[in-house]
Amino acid sequence: MISPRIAQLAPGIVLCAAVALAAMGLQWLEEHWTGRPWLEALVIAILIGTVVRTFWTPDRRWAPGIGFSAKTLLEVAVMLLGASISFQAVLDAGFGLIAGIAVVVALAIGASYGLGRWLGLPRRMAILVACGNSICGNSAIAAVAPVIGAKPEDVASSIAFTAVLGVIVVLTLPLLVPMLGLSATQYGVLAGLTVYAVPQVLAATMPVGLVSTQLGTLVKLVRVLMLGPVVIALSLVAGRTTQDARPGLSWSRLVPWFIVGFLGLALMRSVGLVPDAILRAIVPTATLLTVVSMAALGLGVDLKVLRTVGARVTLAVTLSLLVLLAISLGLIRLLGIA
Repeated sequence: MISPRIAQLAPGIVLCAAVALAAMGLQWLEEHWTGRPWLEALVIAILIGTVVRTFWTPDRRWAPGIGFSAKTLLEVAVMLLGASISFQAVLDAGFGLIAGIAVVVALAIGASYGLGRWLGLPRRMAILVACGNSICGNSAIAAVAPVIGAKPEDVASSIAFTAVLGVIVVLTLPLLVPMLGLSATQYGVLAGLTVYAVPQVLAATMPVGLVSTQLGTLVKLVRVLMLGPVVIALSLVAGRTTQDARPGLSWSRLVPWFIVGFLGLALMRSVGLVPDAILRAIVPTATLLTVVSMAALGLGVDLKVLRTVGARVTLAVTLSLLVLLAISLGLIRLLGIA
């Protein structure tokens, strides 16, 4: 007998899987006709999902499964990816990179907040945009909102545009590799510093290569861990005690379970506890789950939300992203990452 929970999730998951299979089929056709995949299945899945969502809004029957695929399956994929990554990659990049990530986050938050205020955004809205752009998109917005007492409409506007711009970043960031002559290592660091969500780093880096994916994910995880100090600092600035800000400071928000799992698997891989045979099964599984999740991400992006988001918010988010991109490129050059 099928449990009610599975029955509830099944339609949306099947829909996402169908989009993912179509995307993988189109990638196969690309490889068959041109000899290489110009667009990876990850990107194709986002595009197909976005087109479907533009012309058809899934009702409540589909929503649970789509949401599960976009969030939980992505988190599982990210966790599994930890098994393919050794901490030696971070050591090879140097501890200067870790310090540099913290500096980039701090500078980006300051610059983004300043831009938002200059454009006339309310203080709380400017903080949401700054933290969302500089750390980890929706997760940062959700964690910061209760700490600063943000209004629901401010949170909704910030998240709405972040969802759209996040997909645009995933699709366009790989174009910088040939334009700027970036190496796989440089691009991995750049993606980790600029892409909003941890799972979206996979979609932005996998088309470039495994080195970019590994380093980009590690850099992104370090960037996400900056959320804890930032939220604590904001709670102090807002004049709230840690107890008062407890909803925004829960460990489940600051250190999500999949990040703990990712780090645990990476540690196991680093000390030789993940055999190659298991790794060969984990990597394609993580890739498949990511494609399904990217389909769900596309199905959740309604391009029409751009009409409802104010021009000042749109401009603030876009300019903040460009500033973050410039700061990140500056760090790469400063550290001499090759």
